[in-house]
Amino acid sequence: MANEYVTLEELKAQFGIEPGDTSRDAQLDRACASASRSIDKTTGRRFWLDPAPVQRVFNPRGRIVREDDGDLFLVDDIGSTEGLVVETGSGSSWSAVTAYETSPDNALADGRPITGLRRTLSTWGTSTGRLRITARFGWPAVPDDIHEAALIQASRLFKRKDSPEGIIGSAEWGVRNLSRRDPDVWNLIEPYIIPGF
Repeated sequence: MANEYVTLEELKAQFGIEPGDTSRDAQLDRACASASRSIDKTTGRRFWLDPAPVQRVFNPRGRIVREDDGDLFLVDDIGSTEGLVVETGSGSSWSAVTAYETSPDNALADGRPITGLRRTLSTWGTSTGRLRITARFGWPAVPDDIHEAALIQASRLFKRKDSPEGIIGSAEWGVRNLSRRDPDVWNLIEPYIIPGF
Protein backbone atom coordinates (compact mmCIF):
# COMPACT_ATOMS: atom_id res chain seq x y z
CA MET A 1 0.00 0.00 0.00
CA ALA A 2 1.09 3.61 -0.46
CA ASN A 3 0.35 7.00 1.02
CA GLU A 4 -1.16 5.69 4.25
CA TYR A 5 -1.11 7.92 7.30
CA VAL A 6 -0.27 5.06 9.65
CA THR A 7 2.21 2.25 9.01
CA LEU A 8 1.81 -1.47 9.38
CA GLU A 9 4.50 -1.45 12.08
CA GLU A 10 2.67 1.21 14.11
CA LEU A 11 -0.59 -0.71 13.93
CA LYS A 12 1.14 -3.93 14.96
CA ALA A 13 2.65 -2.13 17.96
CA GLN A 14 -0.82 -0.85 18.88
CA PHE A 15 -2.03 -4.44 19.24
CA GLY A 16 1.19 -5.85 20.69
CA ILE A 17 1.77 -8.00 17.60
CA GLU A 18 5.39 -9.05 17.17
CA PRO A 19 7.09 -7.46 14.13
CA GLY A 20 8.00 -10.91 12.77
CA ASP A 21 4.38 -12.15 12.91
CA THR A 22 3.08 -11.69 9.37
CA SER A 23 -0.07 -13.80 9.75
CA ARG A 24 -2.36 -10.76 9.93
CA ASP A 25 -0.43 -8.34 7.69
CA ALA A 26 -3.04 -8.38 4.90
CA GLN A 27 -5.85 -7.45 7.32
CA LEU A 28 -3.72 -4.78 9.00
CA ASP A 29 -2.68 -3.31 5.63
CA ARG A 30 -6.33 -3.10 4.55
CA ALA A 31 -7.22 -1.34 7.80
CA CYS A 32 -4.38 1.20 7.31
CA ALA A 33 -5.43 1.89 3.71
CA SER A 34 -9.15 2.13 4.50
CA ALA A 35 -8.59 4.44 7.47
CA SER A 36 -6.37 6.75 5.41
CA ARG A 37 -8.69 6.93 2.40
CA SER A 38 -11.76 7.49 4.61
CA ILE A 39 -9.99 10.49 6.15
CA ASP A 40 -9.32 11.81 2.63
CA LYS A 41 -12.98 11.42 1.67
CA THR A 42 -14.30 12.98 4.87
CA THR A 43 -12.01 16.01 4.78
CA GLY A 44 -12.13 16.53 1.00
CA ARG A 45 -8.34 16.64 0.78
CA ARG A 46 -5.31 14.39 0.95
CA PHE A 47 -2.35 14.79 3.26
CA TRP A 48 0.37 13.05 1.26
CA LEU A 49 2.55 15.04 -1.12
CA ASP A 50 3.04 14.22 -4.81
CA PRO A 51 6.60 12.94 -5.27
CA ALA A 52 6.99 15.11 -8.40
CA PRO A 53 5.08 18.06 -9.88
CA VAL A 54 1.89 17.16 -11.77
CA GLN A 55 -0.35 19.24 -14.00
CA ARG A 56 -3.97 20.07 -13.22
CA VAL A 57 -6.38 22.26 -15.18
CA PHE A 58 -8.94 24.35 -13.28
CA ASN A 59 -12.10 26.10 -14.40
CA PRO A 60 -11.97 29.48 -12.64
CA ARG A 61 -15.75 29.70 -12.31
CA GLY A 62 -16.58 29.65 -8.61
CA ARG A 63 -12.90 29.57 -7.59
CA ILE A 64 -12.06 33.28 -7.70
CA VAL A 65 -12.59 35.41 -4.61
CA ARG A 66 -12.54 39.14 -5.24
CA GLU A 67 -10.75 40.96 -2.41
CA ASP A 68 -9.58 44.55 -1.90
CA ASP A 69 -5.95 43.62 -2.57
CA GLY A 70 -6.64 41.52 -5.70
CA ASP A 71 -8.21 38.30 -6.95
CA LEU A 72 -7.58 35.11 -4.99
CA PHE A 73 -7.79 31.92 -7.06
CA LEU A 74 -8.63 28.93 -4.82
CA VAL A 75 -6.59 25.84 -5.68
CA ASP A 76 -6.29 22.28 -4.45
CA ASP A 77 -3.77 21.99 -1.61
CA ILE A 78 -0.21 22.64 -2.82
CA GLY A 79 2.45 21.28 -0.46
CA SER A 80 5.61 22.54 -2.16
CA THR A 81 6.62 25.37 -4.48
CA GLU A 82 9.18 23.09 -6.15
CA GLY A 83 8.27 23.05 -9.86
CA LEU A 84 5.29 25.40 -9.38
CA VAL A 85 4.12 26.76 -12.75
CA VAL A 86 0.93 28.77 -13.29
CA GLU A 87 -0.51 29.31 -16.77
CA THR A 88 -3.72 30.71 -18.26
CA GLY A 89 -5.32 29.69 -21.53
CA SER A 90 -7.08 26.70 -23.03
CA GLY A 91 -6.53 23.85 -25.47
CA SER A 92 -2.97 24.06 -26.78
CA SER A 93 -2.49 27.78 -26.10
CA TRP A 94 -1.13 28.60 -22.63
CA SER A 95 0.65 31.66 -21.26
CA ALA A 96 2.79 31.67 -18.12
CA VAL A 97 1.70 33.82 -15.18
CA THR A 98 4.42 35.08 -12.86
CA ALA A 99 2.79 38.01 -11.05
CA TYR A 100 1.06 36.18 -8.21
CA GLU A 101 1.55 35.46 -4.51
CA THR A 102 0.75 32.29 -2.63
CA SER A 103 -1.89 32.29 0.09
CA PRO A 104 -2.20 32.05 3.02
CA ASP A 105 0.98 33.90 3.93
CA ASN A 106 3.71 31.63 5.33
CA ALA A 107 1.57 28.51 4.80
CA LEU A 108 4.44 26.15 3.99
CA ALA A 109 6.61 27.54 6.80
CA ASP A 110 3.72 26.78 9.19
CA GLY A 111 3.35 23.20 7.87
CA ARG A 112 0.11 23.99 6.01
CA PRO A 113 -0.59 23.89 2.27
CA ILE A 114 -0.98 26.74 -0.16
CA THR A 115 -4.71 27.02 -0.92
CA GLY A 116 -4.81 30.12 -3.09
CA LEU A 117 -2.91 32.19 -5.63
CA ARG A 118 -3.39 35.97 -5.40
CA ARG A 119 -3.00 38.48 -8.23
CA THR A 120 -2.06 41.50 -6.12
CA LEU A 121 -4.09 44.55 -7.12
CA SER A 122 -5.08 42.71 -10.30
CA THR A 123 -7.47 40.09 -11.67
CA TRP A 124 -6.98 36.65 -13.15
CA GLY A 125 -8.88 37.76 -16.26
CA THR A 126 -9.93 34.23 -17.20
CA SER A 127 -13.62 34.63 -17.96
CA THR A 128 -13.54 31.98 -20.71
CA GLY A 129 -10.15 30.31 -20.23
CA ARG A 130 -8.70 27.93 -17.70
CA LEU A 131 -5.82 27.93 -15.26
CA ARG A 132 -3.23 25.20 -15.61
CA ILE A 133 -1.14 24.62 -12.51
CA THR A 134 1.87 22.36 -12.29
CA ALA A 135 2.75 21.66 -8.67
CA ARG A 136 3.32 19.06 -6.00
CA PHE A 137 -0.20 18.79 -4.63
CA GLY A 138 -0.99 17.63 -1.09
CA TRP A 139 0.38 18.69 2.29
CA PRO A 140 4.03 19.40 3.14
CA ALA A 141 3.83 16.65 5.80
CA VAL A 142 1.11 14.55 7.40
CA PRO A 143 -0.21 16.49 10.44
CA ASP A 144 0.06 14.74 13.82
CA ASP A 145 -3.74 14.89 14.23
CA ILE A 146 -4.27 13.05 10.94
CA HIS A 147 -1.69 10.41 11.87
CA GLU A 148 -3.38 9.80 15.24
CA ALA A 149 -6.86 9.71 13.68
CA ALA A 150 -5.65 7.15 11.13
CA LEU A 151 -4.15 5.00 13.89
CA ILE A 152 -7.38 5.06 15.91
CA GLN A 153 -9.54 4.38 12.85
CA ALA A 154 -7.28 1.59 11.55
CA SER A 155 -7.37 -0.05 15.01
CA ARG A 156 -11.14 0.19 15.01
CA LEU A 157 -11.41 -1.29 11.52
CA PHE A 158 -9.05 -4.16 12.37
CA LYS A 159 -11.08 -5.03 15.50
CA ARG A 160 -14.32 -4.79 13.51
CA LYS A 161 -13.90 -8.45 12.48
CA ASP A 162 -14.79 -9.33 16.08
CA SER A 163 -18.14 -7.53 15.82
CA PRO A 164 -19.50 -8.32 12.35
CA GLU A 165 -23.02 -7.19 13.21
CA GLY A 166 -21.81 -3.92 14.71
CA ILE A 167 -22.42 -5.15 18.26
CA ILE A 168 -19.74 -5.47 20.90
CA GLY A 169 -19.97 -6.89 24.36
CA SER A 170 -18.03 -6.96 27.59
CA ALA A 171 -18.61 -8.31 31.07
CA GLU A 172 -18.48 -4.79 32.52
CA TRP A 173 -20.61 -2.87 30.06
CA GLY A 174 -22.83 -5.54 28.54
CA VAL A 175 -23.82 -5.59 24.89
CA ARG A 176 -23.99 -2.37 22.89
CA ASN A 177 -23.96 -1.13 19.30
CA LEU A 178 -20.83 0.43 17.87
CA SER A 179 -21.23 4.12 17.18
CA ARG A 180 -21.33 5.11 13.53
CA ARG A 181 -18.51 7.62 13.97
CA ASP A 182 -15.65 7.51 16.46
CA PRO A 183 -15.80 10.82 18.39
CA ASP A 184 -12.02 10.99 18.86
CA VAL A 185 -11.36 10.48 15.16
CA TRP A 186 -13.96 13.12 14.32
CA ASN A 187 -12.47 15.65 16.77
CA LEU A 188 -9.01 15.13 15.27
CA ILE A 189 -10.02 15.49 11.60
CA GLU A 190 -12.82 18.06 11.85
CA PRO A 191 -10.50 21.14 11.74
CA TYR A 192 -9.06 19.84 8.44
CA ILE A 193 -12.37 19.51 6.58
CA ILE A 194 -12.57 21.90 3.64
CA PRO A 195 -15.32 24.45 4.41
CA GLY A 196 -18.50 23.60 2.55
CA PHE A 197 -17.28 20.11 1.66
